[in-house]
Parts: sequence; structure tokens; C-alpha cells
Amino acid sequence: MQYSFRLAELLGHVPDPRRRPGTIKSIVEYTGLDRHQVAALLKNEVKYIPLKALSRLCDYLIEHGHATAEQLPGALFAVEPENFWELLARRNRMELCVGVRRDESPDVADVSYVVASDSVLLGELLNGVTTLGGTAKLKKPGDGSGSTLAADAIPQPEYLKQSLVWSPGQASSEEMTARAQVVYDDFSESKGDKALVGIGSTKSNPVVEIVLARLFSCEPFQSQDEFDDPAERSIPFYLRYRDNDPQVASCVGGWQLSKGNGQEKPGIYYENALGDWIPCSAHGAKEEVAFVFYVHRESQGRLEMVMGGFSGKATRLLARALATRAEDFWPPQYAGQGIQVGAFIVQFDVPSNKDIDILRTDLVANSKVTPIPAEALEKRLVRG
Repeated sequence: MQYSFRLAELLGHVPDPRRRPGTIKSIVEYTGLDRHQVAALLKNEVKYIPLKALSRLCDYLIEHGHATAEQLPGALFAVEPENFWELLARRNRMELCVGVRRDESPDVADVSYVVASDSVLLGELLNGVTTLGGTAKLKKPGDGSGSTLAADAIPQPEYLKQSLVWSPGQASSEEMTARAQVVYDDFSESKGDKALVGIGSTKSNPVVEIVLARLFSCEPFQSQDEFDDPAERSIPFYLRYRDNDPQVASCVGGWQLSKGNGQEKPGIYYENALGDWIPCSAHGAKEEVAFVFYVHRESQGRLEMVMGGFSGKATRLLARALATRAEDFWPPQYAGQGIQVGAFIVQFDVPSNKDIDILRTDLVANSKVTPIPAEALEKRLVRG
């Protein structure tokens, strides 16, 4: 069992001097701790802390109203997750966000709907979180399983929230982006340990765009298709749209990987450790592709996750992969600067069967989960 130090979470501290000026200085002046040590504590990067320093931090938190004496020092520590489903289940608050579409009939202007494949993926997420992927019943004390969880302490979110945003093409660009920004900002300003999960790709859920743009320090809803070299792209994976996809400008999607490279097949591309961009085509009838991406800011108790398929079928196949192969999405590839990042591309080889029922939620396909290399993530996170 590993613990993280949640000083940043208790303070509501975000490592952005424009938003939280003077936090480190205030703690240093009160506690007498070294400035670099305080900065490391806020990032959960200190391997040990002297009892005297811990006592002074507790005094600071009590005096400034961030915690009570009864809550400390326990509130400063949290158990770190050991697998993919625990990563979600250990959050106190979990928000699930999906894109919605309007009914095209003018007689029912107040009706909107969620795509069926997104609902399937949403349901699988809820099932996995509440049952730890079906393993919760196995976690009993003294059963010899080596579990660190007591039977009455199975982690689950205390609060679940659903949020809806407009999918591209269902509202004006201004209305779509404004709604997505409100949802993301409300999540960011909420207190306590939390997770935001965006269902779908940037083609269907604009919150996915904002999550990725924020991490990689680029502007959301701005195309990067005109870079001379794909290495200049801010994000190490890219969705090459189909010609009939929504015409939405995106930092992670578009119609060419770089200037003059507009002949790629539709699908998802990712950068490998050597800097080459690898295509995962969604062009053939038997080929489907999806992605899973998350960033865990452990010191802040904050998780942001986005996932979806390039098509509706790929999204349903991804739901099945989460149910049966969640271990392939763990551990995260990158750890540094107070964050952990996991990024995975999932390729499906679908059996040739033109009669597959669109209502089936148990689609079967051979699948391959490829982690995006840490090298491709790190160079963009550092330069960002």
C-alpha cells in the first residue's frame, strides 16, 4: 500500500502562480520550512517528512481554516490506487460527461439524445467503478488474496454527477465551446478529491478537447494541421477525420498530420519513441480503433480521463475491452512534475460479419492495446 501527500488538495492549490499567488511564501513564513521543500510537498514529491515539519504544517492548516485538529494529520494522506479501476473508485466525487445531439424534427425542439455507443461505454464505466471490475467481492480480509482492502472499505465515489455538452454541429460553435468550458471550469473549481471522465472523442464531446489542450498547454479548438513537421504537434496522438465527420477545428484532430500530408487514411495516429507517427487505421470494414487517456494529479486529488472510439462500433468494443482487459490500461507511462499520465491506443480486428446487430453490447473482436511511449509524452509535457 502506498500513500500520497495531499497538502495541495487541502489548500485547493493549483500549481499556477496566476491563480494561487503567495501560497508557498505563506507556508514558508509560518512553518520555517525551506521553500523548495514546500514546493515538493505540494507536488507530492517528498519521500519523507520530519514529525516537527508535519506538526507545523498541521498548525498552519488549522489556523488558516483548511482542516480541523480532529482531521489531521490523517487528512494529509491518501491511499494511492493499485490498478485502473481503483484509480477511478478512490475519487470522492466523479463526474461523467457526454455529448448530446438535438432531435432534427422541428416539432420536438426541446428533445436531445445521447448516442447509444456512448451510453454503453458510460454503463461499463459505472459497472467497473462500483464493482472494481468485478473483483470487489473477492477483496475480503484474511482470505489469503493479499488484498489491502477490508471488506467494509471497498472504495467507491461518494458523489456521482452527470453533465451534458453539445456535440459539434448540434449548436453554434460559440454555444458549444462555452458550454464545454463551463462544465470544465465548474469541475476545476469544485473542492475535494474528484474525477472528470469525458466520454467520446473530440468529434462528439468538446470537453475531451479541453482536457487534452490543458495538459499539453495548447489552445483548444484550434487546428494544428498546418505545422510543417508533425513533431510540432502539441499532442502525441491525432485523429484523422473522415470526410463526413463534423468540420470542427481541433488541437488533436483534423484532415492532415502536417502541411502537405493530407493523404492519410481516417483513424488514429500516435508518435512512437523514435518520433515516427504510426497509423491505426479505421478505414476497412474489419478495422476499428479507440483511445484511453488520463492524467492524475495525485497531490491535488484530481483525475481527468477521456476515452472513446473513432466510430460507434469502436466505442462499444472499447466498453468490452474495459470490462475484460482493464489491466492493460495500467500503469500510467509517465510520472513527473506532480502528475501521472496514461495514454493508450486500442486496435480491434472485427470478424467479417455484415449482420452484426447494432443493439449488441457484447461485441467480440481481437484487440491490441498500445501504450503511447513515455518519450513522446514527456517531451511535450516538459516543453509545455
